[in-house]
Parts: sequence; structure tokens; C-alpha cells
Amino acid sequence: MTLQVQNPIGGDSLADVLERILDKGVVIAGDVSVSLVGIELLTIRLRLLITTVDKAKELGINWWETDPNLSSRTQELELENAELLTRLSHLEDAMNSLAAGKEVSR
Repeated sequence: MTLQVQNPIGGDSLADVLERILDKGVVIAGDVSVSLVGIELLTIRLRLLITTVDKAKELGINWWETDPNLSSRTQELELENAELLTRLSHLEDAMNSLAAGKEVSR
């Protein structure tokens, strides 16, 4: 029987450590506050979660799926918005011309 002695420091490769971190997830939280003469001027609250997409979904975190800035539909939505604004402008013009026509006929 052969006994192996493992060094607890540096026994794992970087890939092993990274795999463990991504599998379990890591949360980093911190607050930075800038004050001058007892008056708080700036507060920055940082919450960082490092994990895989699958683990994040398992935790119920999936904001990137509905964020329009990260979606491939962003350009499509911008075009649709421009079209709707044009249609609204035409409707407002039509309403204004109808209202002007009624005022003249009085």
C-alpha cells in the first residue's frame, strides 16, 4: 500500500479552483462611502455574484434574458418604436385637422 502526501497549499490547479468557484458561486459584497466633515457625499454599494449561467438560473437569477440592451431584439424594438411614434404623429395631425375643421364650420 502506497501513501500519498498532498500539499494543502497549491495542491489544486487554477482550473480546479475556478471550477469549484463557478459550481458553487461566490458572492462579493461591499460598501464604499465618502464623507466630508460628517456629511456623506457618495455611497457606492457593490454586490457581485460570480457563477455559471446554469447555477444562476438555478438560483432564480436570469435578468439578462429580459434586458433589452443584451437582447438580439434591441434593433427590432427600436424600429417598432420609431414606427409607432410616426403613426402616433399622423393620428395627432389627423385629430388636429378634424378639430380645426369643426371650429371653422361653427
